[in-house]
Amino acid sequence: MGALDDIVCSPDPRLHQVCEPIDQITGSVKQLAKRMLKCMYAADGVGLAACQIGEMVRLAVVDVDWGAGEKNPYVLINPTIIEANGEEITSEEGCLSFPGIRVPVSRPSHVIVQALNLDGDLMQYEAADNLLAVCLQHEIDHLNGITMIEHLSPAERVAAMRRYAAALEAGARPGDTTIIE
Repeated sequence: MGALDDIVCSPDPRLHQVCEPIDQITGSVKQLAKRMLKCMYAADGVGLAACQIGEMVRLAVVDVDWGAGEKNPYVLINPTIIEANGEEITSEEGCLSFPGIRVPVSRPSHVIVQALNLDGDLMQYEAADNLLAVCLQHEIDHLNGITMIEHLSPAERVAAMRRYAAALEAGARPGDTTIIE
């Protein structure tokens, strides 16, 4: 089994559960973060929440520089959005748990997130008008049991799920960027 096989895809019910806080940063938490980064990079993703590999804890990894060929990962333990404001921006979001499709999601353009890092230090991340702002909100949504599909209207949700079913039937796997229309 490879790293891609670890990624949970919709309609797995774990994607709709709220994840539990991490009380202590142990060796197993550090190993989980390492495993998540391995899965994210194997799928050419820029973010991954623990529930996306079946671990129901508040841990996310993000690396928006990965597409540019360099690694600059953030490990976010118990992340919280402190502020989300600014102009609503709609962008086409993809998700490793919904391979083969992208959907338009509107989110605030500016976000401030606080989280612990692997050393237990409280970190603050601020992003505006960029992929990091979208990715932070997307991954924290996952930790709260919300997927990108829930941001759509009922009609858009039905259409997206039809496209997703067609993508799966065509063999889409996590990390596939080919969009099935």
